[in-house]
Amino acid sequence: MKKSLKFYVLIWFVLLAAFNAIVFIVPSVIPGYVKYDSRFWIGWALIIIAFIGNLICALVAFKADNLQKLFYNLPLITISWSALIISLVVGSLLIIIPGYAVWIAPVVCILVLAFNAIAVIKASWAAEVVTGIDEKIKNQTSFIRNMTVTAESIMARTKDDEIKAECKKVYEAIRYSDPMSNEELSVIEAKITVKMDEMNTFADANDIGNIKNTTSEIINLIGERNRKCQMMK
Repeated sequence: MKKSLKFYVLIWFVLLAAFNAIVFIVPSVIPGYVKYDSRFWIGWALIIIAFIGNLICALVAFKADNLQKLFYNLPLITISWSALIISLVVGSLLIIIPGYAVWIAPVVCILVLAFNAIAVIKASWAAEVVTGIDEKIKNQTSFIRNMTVTAESIMARTKDDEIKAECKKVYEAIRYSDPMSNEELSVIEAKITVKMDEMNTFADANDIGNIKNTTSEIINLIGERNRKCQMMK
């Protein structure tokens, strides 16, 4: 992310330098035309402000806590590129071509900046909303993911085929259970967690008798949890 931002800032400086080179080096094509009057400097200053505003918008677009947010912000980066190019082309042409009112160039660039800023605000808000939903779903499905990993680990670690078969029953039951969770399921999920710890202990001790009882209890608890999940939908 920082590397991408560095390249954007570098190109921004190149385009800003190109804009200044064009407006200051290209001579007036109309004899007697006063190029550097007050209108020129006002227009030039406003276009520079538009360039700076574009850079600020780009910094917002690149400011992502993780790759997921950066992915959601990619449209902002594209918009910032487009606005930067438009500011360069329109600002350069309209400010150096005599016959146009000097105020047209900065007005166009400011409007481009406004569009860019509005797009950044809207997309940033949308990215925050979507990221928040993703985080909520991730938290709500963490219990089943963790239990699936635990069951798979116990099943892979044990050497006894009979114990492995019992653990596989639990693994399959958890794997195909409803992944969503909420506070109303906290009690039964706590019971499942305790039983999973017991299954782990019995598997390490090769205690097939207790393993069978415990896996049966876990499967029943998972079934009860699934039924509660269906009732809450």
